[in-house]
Amino acid sequence: MTKARDFVQRPLPFFETDEAPVAPLTTGKVPSYLADHRKRLRTRFLSGGAQALPDYELLELVLFRAIPRQDVKPLAHKLLETFGDFNAVVSAPIVRLSEVKGVGEAVICELKIIEAAAHRLARSRVINRPVLSGWNALIDYCHTTMAHRDTEQFRVLYLDTKNTLIADEPQAEGTVNHVPVYPREVAKRALELNASALILVHNHPSGDPTPSETDISMTHQINTACNALCLTLHDHIIIGKSTELSFRSKGYL
Repeated sequence: MTKARDFVQRPLPFFETDEAPVAPLTTGKVPSYLADHRKRLRTRFLSGGAQALPDYELLELVLFRAIPRQDVKPLAHKLLETFGDFNAVVSAPIVRLSEVKGVGEAVICELKIIEAAAHRLARSRVINRPVLSGWNALIDYCHTTMAHRDTEQFRVLYLDTKNTLIADEPQAEGTVNHVPVYPREVAKRALELNASALILVHNHPSGDPTPSETDISMTHQINTACNALCLTLHDHIIIGKSTELSFRSKGYL
């Protein structure tokens, strides 16, 4: 039984062609079955969009550039088996990605470019725009940036007098089930930005957005600090894997 081939990669520069230049194989050509498969996959994507492809094929499209002359389907399946779905693969920490056999600098670079593009696109739909009238876009942005993190992150969205989002700042990084938050620092930063209101956001890596007693207590402390400084705390949103919880809608605020 032959051994499975290791994936060969090289770091990618910016280049004009569709695929990255690599050292030629002994044949000097891409096997016809691979070239035909890649062409068919690209055609399906361009004609039907992402919804026309399952996760492993969409992931193949991303891997094509990192590994131009080998079959990337086994690696796509391996990544999905390891992390769960396309979004989780793209959002996976670099350290964990590098532990997967076949994943090197070029693959990680391509995946992180996709992640950065998704974050930037989602952010462009909410920054400098009225938040309360674009609530769904805001929730989508929070899910894009936080839902697949494997540790807790606490962010604050700062708003002006017209409830336009003027700043989105991560305030603290934590562990899998805890993140340290300092109400005084949150309020201080609001004053520095000349903000009039804020929205708190943090994620639960477990996937369950149900607030803990600590979450509730911390929110009340920040709300007290905001009231003392004539700031409005609109909401605290907890992001789970596929859903979210609003303190305001659940009566915690």
